[in-house]
Amino acid sequence: MSGYRLHDPAALLAGLVAPFLVALALVPSRTELSATNEALIMVVAVVAVAALGTRAAGALAALSAAAWYDFFLTRPYRQFAIDDGEEIQTAVLLLVVGLVVSQLAVRVRRLRTVVSDAAHLTSLQGTARLVEDGGSPEEVVEYVRRELVGLLGLRGCRFEYGSLLGHRPRLEHDGTLWLRSGSRITEYARWPDGETELRVVGGGHYYGRFLLGPLSGSPLPPAEARLVAVALAAQTGAALETAGLSRQG
Repeated sequence: MSGYRLHDPAALLAGLVAPFLVALALVPSRTELSATNEALIMVVAVVAVAALGTRAAGALAALSAAAWYDFFLTRPYRQFAIDDGEEIQTAVLLLVVGLVVSQLAVRVRRLRTVVSDAAHLTSLQGTARLVEDGGSPEEVVEYVRRELVGLLGLRGCRFEYGSLLGHRPRLEHDGTLWLRSGSRITEYARWPDGETELRVVGGGHYYGRFLLGPLSGSPLPPAEARLVAVALAAQTGAALETAGLSRQG
């Protein structure tokens, strides 16, 4: 997929508007700041857009920054023209640096995604390897419990064998978080108070649940992390089924 595909209108709008607003805010102090300092401030706006948006948005922000720097911060003011040779160089450098930095910001964000995906894969592979090597059910449960703490940013996690006790918010197989109470269903966008259950099922039989202890009110982790957590619970269920533990419920 090309990084220049225009698929995020909000990011593109930010790329166009953010440098304009920054340049406008600098107008009252343009006689006090050097051209270099003004250009550096404009670069910050470009980086902010590139870090949150797409590559196209970052490139648009760089072009917008150079244009509004020329219009508001160089003589003659409020014209797309520059009389001073040094200011021309500064404007050109602003454009070049803005483009380069926007590309770097996008690559850093993608690298973080790759690293995150690699960590998720490592968690799943570690569980599978432990099962293949004949790890006991207790070892598998403990390994997954530790992985869930890091994966979901929990303050704690414990495993409860046996039948269900009471009703708790539940992390579902599709990564969503629900509380079902009779006919009432509540979906959460943040971690609820108390513990959240992640059920462990193997061969269609219930063996227990991980009780997740997040920081109360903290945002839910990304959907990818939640889906990996569900996959880890499924691996645990398969391991318990293979070990032939007594089935619950």
